[in-house]
Amino acid sequence: MNTYVFILIAIIVLGIPSIILVYRFPKIRFVFQLIFAVLIVLFGYLLYRNINRPIKFEKELEIRRTAAIQRLKDVRTIQVSFKDKYGKYTGSFDTLINFVKNDSIEISKFIETGPWNQDEMTKEEALKKGILKKIPAYIMASDSLWNNPTYPIERIRYIPFSGDVEFTIGSGELETASKVKVQLFECYAKYSDLLKGMDKQLVVNYIDERTKYGGFEGLKVGSLEEATNNAGNWEK
Repeated sequence: MNTYVFILIAIIVLGIPSIILVYRFPKIRFVFQLIFAVLIVLFGYLLYRNINRPIKFEKELEIRRTAAIQRLKDVRTIQVSFKDKYGKYTGSFDTLINFVKNDSIEISKFIETGPWNQDEMTKEEALKKGILKKIPAYIMASDSLWNNPTYPIERIRYIPFSGDVEFTIGSGELETASKVKVQLFECYAKYSDLLKGMDKQLVVNYIDERTKYGGFEGLKVGSLEEATNNAGNWEK
């Protein structure tokens, strides 16, 4: 029952008989004053909770969305680096985590073999003329992706606030109309997992609102059905 309706009914049900009783028995006025004082406090609390409920939900929602989006961005960063080295994405968190912990990424170093005036000649021109020489070098993937030795890479598979429910991850290949094969990946968290433990009715309302016009019922980066340039659905 709606809180406001409950309060209105309570006032009508209790108020009218109380007025009659106090009129007939003035000595019990104090008892009813005490009862109504308690009821006013109770109704005030119910009103506050009802008003504060969606505000609290929105604040918690934003915290959880921000955490999940950042983790999806981190997955995307690793996937792009993995594809740069191996030519495809992976549908395995074990592979991604092992890549960050134990694999290396090639970086480019350049040495000058002759005089190079950067104001008169671009790097590409200097490379073509042999004035610059490109030398491959390698660094650990973890050092290349982010400068944070305490980054909890083992936790990247889990949806924040979900009680260790894993993101769904997948990879694949799509042939375009022009017969070009495009490598794809996707990673997503359903709102039902991300918002676990929050107000159930408000969660249902939020999911209905997000999916009403064909939207995905969660946060998602990439797609296995179309080439999206690895965009997140929060970026659209």
